[in-house]
Amino acid sequence: MWLILFTTILAGLIYQYVKRHYTFWYREGIDEEPAKFPFGILNPVIKQERSFGLVLSDIYQRYSGDIVGIYMINKQTLLVRDAQLARQIMTSDFNSLHDRGLYVDEERDPLSANLFNLPGASWRNLRQKLAPSFTSGKIKAMFETVNDVGDKLVQHLLKVIDETPGNDIEIKDKLTTYAVDIIGSVIFGLELDSFTDPDNEFRKVSKTVLKSETIWMKLHNMATIMCPPVAKLMNLLGIENEVFVSLRNIMKETIEFREKHNVIRKDLLQLLIRLRNTSKIGDDDDQVWDIETTREELKDMSIDKIAAQAFLFYIAGSETTAATSAFTLYELAMYPDLLKEVRDELDSVLQKHNLKRGDKLTYDAIQDLKFLDQCIMETVRKYPGLPFLNRQCTEDYEVPKTKYVIRKRTPILIPLFGIHRDPAYFPNPVDYDPHRFDVDNMNYDQAAYMPFGEGPRHCIALRMGKVNSKVAVAKILANFDVVPTPRMEVEFGFDPTPVLVPIGGLKLRLNKRT
Repeated sequence: MWLILFTTILAGLIYQYVKRHYTFWYREGIDEEPAKFPFGILNPVIKQERSFGLVLSDIYQRYSGDIVGIYMINKQTLLVRDAQLARQIMTSDFNSLHDRGLYVDEERDPLSANLFNLPGASWRNLRQKLAPSFTSGKIKAMFETVNDVGDKLVQHLLKVIDETPGNDIEIKDKLTTYAVDIIGSVIFGLELDSFTDPDNEFRKVSKTVLKSETIWMKLHNMATIMCPPVAKLMNLLGIENEVFVSLRNIMKETIEFREKHNVIRKDLLQLLIRLRNTSKIGDDDDQVWDIETTREELKDMSIDKIAAQAFLFYIAGSETTAATSAFTLYELAMYPDLLKEVRDELDSVLQKHNLKRGDKLTYDAIQDLKFLDQCIMETVRKYPGLPFLNRQCTEDYEVPKTKYVIRKRTPILIPLFGIHRDPAYFPNPVDYDPHRFDVDNMNYDQAAYMPFGEGPRHCIALRMGKVNSKVAVAKILANFDVVPTPRMEVEFGFDPTPVLVPIGGLKLRLNKRT
């Protein structure tokens, strides 16, 4: 009798709690996406029907107000639809919304303590230290490595065409190998050629870096997003991702070898070693490549902390570089006039810099490819590397032009994919139109263009990412003819990662250029 009564009361209390939780935005007077118990808007993600970024874009299209309330299991979250408000949140009102609200456990899961995740003062301090790594002078110094990987890409494609003439090439897959080798070479300091040696240690690790091998790691990865305290408890119990451990060990061995043998290589790892030993990288682009060592107890950064940043650059850089260059080539194949314009510019720039098509490119030549730069801009407009942006209120925040106050610690999501394809901001948004960025045209709302984020937390390596993508496209167009294809919009499939994954890949047909 008492057990039945207790169970009934408990069930009633749980029901009332759930009902109150999932009507929060209604009671606040905010438009809300109807919640589906128990996962809220994450239902199609959990069912592997729709990727998270596309779910946010779907919600964006169903409403017209500036903000929409949504539910992600236990998180009452705001979706910001207005581009001007989104930009204001990330720029002028940054002090009220400067964190991402992501999982960090620096002590027991050091790789979580990366620049993207870190909050507050920890983020600001690390950002200031890392910023000098990505000046134009330092990227120019690292350009030779990118150039070499680009040449290996060309040689591999020539071999593929010789062996299977007339066949389509899954260009995204080839460019992923290109991007991963750049990351392995520039950031992890390795000598790689995954085109001829696809089973090298770094490539093996990288292929599984986003795949959880055990049920425990799958639960851990889910908990980092849904319920960080559970993830931290699992860390306390000693659960560790073997892939992350492998990357950390690669980094440790390389750093120790360079310090012991005074090896100097112009790459990002060299700058991180300098930061570790001297607490700063420095602004001088010519005098920062030497090895300066100090006693272990005086070192400014642990190898774990360096590995955390390298891992972030790997995750962020490899996918965005591959996707951006692949989508650019895919779109140009459907627009012959644009393809010719890019090719003509490339030929003209090569001639200006006294380069032949088979020669190595130069950093200055890449910088002169202005129309290709506009193509890259249009690509990341139509296919943003990260289809959403996120912030968290760090103090109560009154929404401009309203009296509504967003409470401290409320998560904020900005559906970038939806904004970038909204005709209110970008006329004919499905069309691929690099000329919308012409200086004398600019027929779009500049506040809505945010492919790399905005404000103090914008992508720190965006300049390097653009260079890597432009090199890949330029190398391919200099050495191959891209066969025009009928226009066909990309369809995206489900992927557990936040990126846009085209169904069936991105296929192109290339012929040797004569």
